Amino acid sequence: MTDPDHLFPAEATRRQIARELYAHARDLPLISPHGHVDPALLADDEPFGDPARLFVVPDHYVTRMLASQGVPPARLGVPSIDGSEVETDGRAIWRLLAQHWHLFRGTPSRLWTEKVFADVFGITRRLGPDTADEIYDELAARLAEPAYRPRALFTRFNIEVLATTESPIDDLAAHAKLAADGWGGPGGRVITTFRPDDLVDMEWAGWADRVAALGELTGQDVGTYPGFLAALRARREVFVAAGATSSDHGHPSAATLDLGAAEAAVLYRKGLGGAADTRDAEAFRAHMLLEFARMSLDDGLVMQLHPGSVRNHNRALHARHGRDVGGDIPSATEYVQALRPLLDAHGDDPRLRIVLYTLDETTFTRELAPLAGGYSALYLGAPWWFLDSPEGLRRFRETVTETAGFYNTAGFVDDTRAFCSIPARHDVARRIDAGFLARLVAEGRLPLDEAAETIADLAYHLPKRVFRLDRPA
Repeated sequence: MTDPDHLFPAEATRRQIARELYAHARDLPLISPHGHVDPALLADDEPFGDPARLFVVPDHYVTRMLASQGVPPARLGVPSIDGSEVETDGRAIWRLLAQHWHLFRGTPSRLWTEKVFADVFGITRRLGPDTADEIYDELAARLAEPAYRPRALFTRFNIEVLATTESPIDDLAAHAKLAADGWGGPGGRVITTFRPDDLVDMEWAGWADRVAALGELTGQDVGTYPGFLAALRARREVFVAAGATSSDHGHPSAATLDLGAAEAAVLYRKGLGGAADTRDAEAFRAHMLLEFARMSLDDGLVMQLHPGSVRNHNRALHARHGRDVGGDIPSATEYVQALRPLLDAHGDDPRLRIVLYTLDETTFTRELAPLAGGYSALYLGAPWWFLDSPEGLRRFRETVTETAGFYNTAGFVDDTRAFCSIPARHDVARRIDAGFLARLVAEGRLPLDEAAETIADLAYHLPKRVFRLDRPA
């Protein structure tokens, strides 16, 4: 983006204040405590693939939009699992994106992409059919240079912490390689996050097989419920040793439940035997959130809860291409009663931290802000997925600040697989916060010096503290 004031308020007084506030946050290191970058990218430090495989093929925001307009993901190079033919020519994929670039007008995808073009690759020409090949060639030339390898960009992006996300049965080989290399970038580090969804969701195909793999990996008898818990605790220890400071839980709902050990064991055996139904699966997931909270009391992992996505809603897309290709839909989510069992048990325990996200922004004012303002263990996570847009970020600040304040929120998370977009996403969040704080200053509601301190906290100090990243590596 070539306009230095983009995303700032249009009104002159507020715009000038926003400029001044943004300057306090602009150059702060990036804290990325939740995301989905493949750690092998940095461990191997190989050049990125062609521009299409960097910007199009893995980006479900892009492929989803094009699919909605009749462009099959296979034509965009998205791998298939049903054997259907997939486009492999990167230039052809790129031309297809350029032909349909008008579809992204006003979307965060266009904003992030154009910021990456300009800020990372120095390309300010507008993408379109007439510029597609020229931009493709320029990007390809840059990607071949050593300065555009992943580790070099990590340093250039000023990333202090990058958290990736792995299953408990992941061998963490990429993290081990980074540790063996002694590499985290100058002043930076790459850490893992414990994401056990595939081991607690009985409705996820292959659940029993993954449980068996957990037993083999840990040497625990996962045929019993106590053995299953012991195996999960063992893997958490390994993740903590690899640098993890948080766990992540992407359940369909925010339900929590304390079944007791005996009833949980009955459900567990039922699941292993293939006899669990949908209600059993929901009860087991809800109970496991209590179990993970208890584990967090012991090992200190910050719990992140990401509920409210109906996964793989587009069944044809899922059958053809598998998970995580844009077939997910947000759903209405209830938090007040759903979280009560967990909060009753541990909501004010100083050992526990829970960062709570939503895809249902109707709950910002009604449920989430009052909950975060009522329990010391609870923090509000940044707008996520369908809401991490300039408008979504603004609405978040406008609706939660009056009840929860700034300091019951946990700072920005980029939640991305697209490594090159990380600085763009953080910059958008910092600009939106500058604009929101500028309004408070202009209206006489907050002194300028306190607004300057607040924007630095939101951008850097809060996520570092809330996610316990201020502890020695």
